[in-house]
Amino acid sequence: MFEENDFDTLMERMLENVSDELDKREGSVIYDAIAPAALELANMYVALDVVMDEVFADTASYYYLIKRAAERGIYPKEETNAECELLVVPSDTQIAVNDRFALGEFNYTVASVIDATQGLYRLICETAGSAGNQQLGGLIPLETKENLNDMESATLTRILIPGEDEEDVEVFRERYFSSFNQIAFGGNKADYKEKINDIAGVGGCKVIRAWSGGCKPADMIPGENVTSWYESQSESTLGKDVYSWLKNVYGAAKEKLLTIGGTVKVIIITSEFSVPSDVLVNTVQTALDPEISGEGDGIAPIGHVVNVKGVQGHRIDILLNLVYKEGFTYTGLESNIKDSIDAYFSELAKTWSETENLTVRLSQIESRMLMIDGILDVEEVKLNGSSENIILEYDEIPIRGDVNI
Repeated sequence: MFEENDFDTLMERMLENVSDELDKREGSVIYDAIAPAALELANMYVALDVVMDEVFADTASYYYLIKRAAERGIYPKEETNAECELLVVPSDTQIAVNDRFALGEFNYTVASVIDATQGLYRLICETAGSAGNQQLGGLIPLETKENLNDMESATLTRILIPGEDEEDVEVFRERYFSSFNQIAFGGNKADYKEKINDIAGVGGCKVIRAWSGGCKPADMIPGENVTSWYESQSESTLGKDVYSWLKNVYGAAKEKLLTIGGTVKVIIITSEFSVPSDVLVNTVQTALDPEISGEGDGIAPIGHVVNVKGVQGHRIDILLNLVYKEGFTYTGLESNIKDSIDAYFSELAKTWSETENLTVRLSQIESRMLMIDGILDVEEVKLNGSSENIILEYDEIPIRGDVNI
């Protein structure tokens, strides 16, 4: 914006204001007197250019973008540590909190007991970020302890809550601008999404209003047969507590006070864009509405009965009829073929939270096969035995099954 105000331009403008009767040549007294001021002004204009970049969110550096976003209550997501499941054999091995294990280059610390009778414990990866999500397998103790002498094996079996990297500056910038498109307020859909996506391990969500397993408000109103049955009941036939409960429920239903408008279903996907563990689902449930009661004991507003579910994996078996280039076979290209399909399914999963229903397309798989060096042509593609695209349910993501050639 101020690039035209360089040293030479400023000197020229300043010298124009000096009488021509005076010597203004370079090296003259006048020239040397104003040159330092012109240089400082030129540096000031350079600094002003930087200031102009920093005051607008689309050009601000990370440091000043954080300050700008903080004005709207938006902060960058910090890196988190992966939480994993440890399986110990035999199950009666005495594992203590803070015992440490290693797998490859990563170290893990026992954080809590999941089920001691089955030898299951919760591990925390000591290295923050998504790197801790990449490995499963046998663990070795980092310390020699008497309680571990009888242990036959220790295995990291699954990732309970994926670790996340520090939020990328451009992703953070996009999230800041997105906050202007939908205002998060008072438990609206944008508010739910903003708060749920901030929970460690969550990569996206869908929020569905008034979910009740297909039940309608009219279904809650007692009909003649129900009324006749109710009137035949008494405290003596049902017992005091049961009859008191029935009386309250029936009365509320009769007065049309039992509705399902405050019920919300939340479906989550992990930050790795995969099916979440029960641990992550329970973590989100506890954060939103721990008792699923609508009492406002969590993040969800009072009156919102929230049910949290995990996205489901839809297994897709793939039949491919491929023509190979000379010197290539399926055996040599198997890993490339499966990796290509996995990459496509991962791309779909990343768009799940913003898409009503994902569609697995034959054409996409065919085009990706043709991109593999060694494949000359694709004669046929079938998904789960069908030559048609597969449209998934709103709560499903694709999972690669068998690849048959």
